[in-house]
Amino acid sequence: MIRKLLAVLLFALTLNYTLKAQDINKAKLDSFFHALSLHNQGMGSVAVSIGGMLVYQKAIGYSEIKDDIKIPATVNTKYRIGSITKMFTTTMIFQLVEEGKLSLSSPLSAWFPTIPNAEKITIGEMLDHHSGLHNFTNDPLYLTYMTKPQTEAAMLNNIEKSASDFEPGAKGEYSNTNFVLLGYIIEKITGKPYREELKKRITSKIGLNDTYYGGKANPANNEAYSYSFAGKWQQQPETDMSIPGGAGAIVSTPADLDKFIEALFAGKLISKSSLDQMKTLKDSYGMGMFVIPFYDKKSYGHSGGIDGFSSILAYFPEDNLAVSYLSNGTAYSIKDVLIALLSIYFNKPFNIPLFTTIELKTEQLDKYLGNYASTQLPLKIAITKDNTTLVAQATGQAQLALEAVGTDKFVYNQAGIVIQFDTSKNEFTLYQGGKTYLFTKEK
Repeated sequence: MIRKLLAVLLFALTLNYTLKAQDINKAKLDSFFHALSLHNQGMGSVAVSIGGMLVYQKAIGYSEIKDDIKIPATVNTKYRIGSITKMFTTTMIFQLVEEGKLSLSSPLSAWFPTIPNAEKITIGEMLDHHSGLHNFTNDPLYLTYMTKPQTEAAMLNNIEKSASDFEPGAKGEYSNTNFVLLGYIIEKITGKPYREELKKRITSKIGLNDTYYGGKANPANNEAYSYSFAGKWQQQPETDMSIPGGAGAIVSTPADLDKFIEALFAGKLISKSSLDQMKTLKDSYGMGMFVIPFYDKKSYGHSGGIDGFSSILAYFPEDNLAVSYLSNGTAYSIKDVLIALLSIYFNKPFNIPLFTTIELKTEQLDKYLGNYASTQLPLKIAITKDNTTLVAQATGQAQLALEAVGTDKFVYNQAGIVIQFDTSKNEFTLYQGGKTYLFTKEK
C-alpha cells in the first residue's frame, strides 16, 4: 500500500514538472537569445531546471574566435564561473564544520597569524564578508601579476601588506581575499589540494562531470576563451587560476551549476541548519550566497566575473527552479539577461530589445573627445575614439567601447552605463545603478 502511494506521489510530481516545462515559452526564449547573438550583445550558454529536470538549454556565440576560425559554443562548452566558486568553497567549509574540524567562530590566526587583525577575524566573518580584509583585486598592483602563476606564499605576502579596511564585524564589504584564504584553509585542514577536495566533496558526490578547478583555457577540452566587444569580439587576457583559488577558479557548465544548487538545497551536500546559515543575510550578505529577488519571488545564488566571463546562478526554492547563465562575451549585462529570462519564464511583461544603435562617422565623435573630471567621484574619464567607436576609460580601469543610441547619448550595456553629453557646456552626465554623476571636460 505504501509503495503504491509513493509511486502515485512520484508520478504526480513528475507530471507536474512535465506540465510546467511544457508551459515555458521556449520560442520567446529562443528569440531573445537569438537577438543577443545577432547584435553581438552576448555569447554564452543557459540552462533552466525544474525539480531536477533540465527543461531549457541554449548556447549562443562562439567558444573560440581566432582570425577566420570561429568555433560555435554548445550546451557542453565549459566556462570560468568566477565568484560562483564561492558557493562551492562555502559548502566545503560547512562540511568541515559538520565534521568538527573547525567552527564558524574559529579565528583566522589559527592558520595565518601574520595577516592584519587575524586574531579578531572569524571564519564566519570571512564567509559573509564582514572580516575587513582588503580586497586584493582592487589594488592597481593586481593588474601587474594577474596573468602570472602565483604561489600561496606570494599571495599571502600581498595580502599581509594591506591594512584592514575596517574592524571585523563592523560592516559588510565584498572581498575576494576572504575566499582565497578560505580555500587555503580547506587545504591545510584536509592536507589535500583544493581541486581534490572539490572533486571528493562535491563533484564526484553528485555527478558533476564538467565542473573542476580550472587551468589555462583548453579548447581541446571544450573550454571557452573570453572576449569583449569593441566593433568585433576581442580575446581577453587570462587570469592565472593559481590566483583566485577558492574565490573564483572553478570551470563549469550551466547544467552542472543547476545540478549543484539543487543538490545543495536538497540537503545532499550539507545539513539544513548549515544551509539556513548560508541563507541568513547580514548587511545584504549571506555566507557564500546572496538573495536575488524577482517581483514577489526570492531566489538564492551568486554572480561571477573573471576576465571577459560573466556568470549568474539562482535557485527559487518555492518554484523548485534553478537558472544559470554563463557568458564568455557580454555587452548586454548579465543582470538584464537574468531579468529577461525570468520575465519570460514567469510570463511577466517583457519586450525583446531591438538593440538599435546609431552609426556615426569618425569625425562626428571629435566633439566628445577629452579628459573629464567629476567632483562626485575621485577618478577621471578619458574619452577617445577607435575609428567610428567612442571609447571611455576611467582611471586605472579597462577601456569601454560605447554605443551611440541617441542624440549625444551613448551606452555600455554590460555595466548598465549611460552617458549623455552636453557639448555646449563641455560636460557629460553618467548614469549607473540609479545614480547620476556630472563630469566636466578639463581644459
